[in-house]
Amino acid sequence: MATTISPRSPDHGMIPGVAEQCPADVSLEMFRRMCRSRYFDEQAFLASKAGHLKSLIYLSAGQESVAAAISTVMKGSWIFTQHRGHAPYLTFGGNATKLMDELIGLPSGCCGGMGGSPCIHDPDIRMIGHEGLIAEHVPIAVGAALADPGSTVVCFFGDGAVEEDYFFGALGFAATHKLKILFVCEDNDLSVLTPTTDRRSWQIQDVARSVGIRAVDITDDPWLVRHHAKELAGELPAFINCRTCRCYWHVGAGKDGPPEWDRFALVKQKLDELGLGGEAGKLETQMKEEIELLWKSRLQTLSAT
Repeated sequence: MATTISPRSPDHGMIPGVAEQCPADVSLEMFRRMCRSRYFDEQAFLASKAGHLKSLIYLSAGQESVAAAISTVMKGSWIFTQHRGHAPYLTFGGNATKLMDELIGLPSGCCGGMGGSPCIHDPDIRMIGHEGLIAEHVPIAVGAALADPGSTVVCFFGDGAVEEDYFFGALGFAATHKLKILFVCEDNDLSVLTPTTDRRSWQIQDVARSVGIRAVDITDDPWLVRHHAKELAGELPAFINCRTCRCYWHVGAGKDGPPEWDRFALVKQKLDELGLGGEAGKLETQMKEEIELLWKSRLQTLSAT
């Protein structure tokens, strides 16, 4: 039975034993995907600080556990994201070099070097990007679910996006037409720098339930997110509100201060408790070295031209 703790907590909605019930290979794969995203963003952060990136960057670091977990369940889905789309792109199998080139501003980028972090399109993984207006991709995602009833759709957005008027219409339309879409709110409690309590008095999961959509409000533990994604995948449309923490500024290369909790560190600790620490350490080292080499090689090539 899930325990109820403060919503802004690393343990909110936790189910005892949920990690232990997950196959070891799946646990390690989720962590590998988290590492791929985390170390990509850490290198992007450094590249931005050094002035190598032409575009604005919206980093997923700190929130990568959500996409890593969802990606192990919603395979082959259409993917719609907002500005913080690095983690969904990379965890669903996107090409890291194409994303890196996009941030640098090269024609070989996934959007020809013209979109940056918000507009991550890649037909190879069925990912459609975002054009800049907050939450505008949500009704488009719902339209995709209507147009392609044989597929599932995953739509990622932040807690500020749910306050836009067309978001509510899209949610209601998906409920009425019983569309196969999973709405995923990466709720870091901030719209740029404004906390949720200063913006609204209601909770989005309650709104989803009011129109007949199954909804859960949980922390960003990947085992917990995966558990609910699996459970809800057969009952779409559905809504998952994931309480999470960003590591860096809303936009650009900077930090507001230490996050409320560090899910990446907590996952490593849990893997160690599960007896998977050794394998996880090897995966982390491998992904870290691979991503660092990728960035170093690309930046050196650019410096030489």
